[in-house]
Amino acid sequence: EQDYSQAAQWYRKAADLGQIDAMYNLGECYEKGQGVAQDNSQAIQWYRKAADLGNDDAQEALERLL
Repeated sequence: EQDYSQAAQWYRKAADLGQIDAMYNLGECYEKGQGVAQDNSQAIQWYRKAADLGNDDAQEALERLL
């Protein structure tokens, strides 16, 4: 069984340390409301950070949400 709340906490820690994939994954958590309250503005914020650092999946997610 997946614990999205725990995953979101770990993604946040890694994202705060600059881990690009964690930024994308945290954006996905916010977009889908997995482990955190669904919040597209937070999703966009994290996707933008990851996209700015070269994550292509985050760029695609931004295009979908904006």
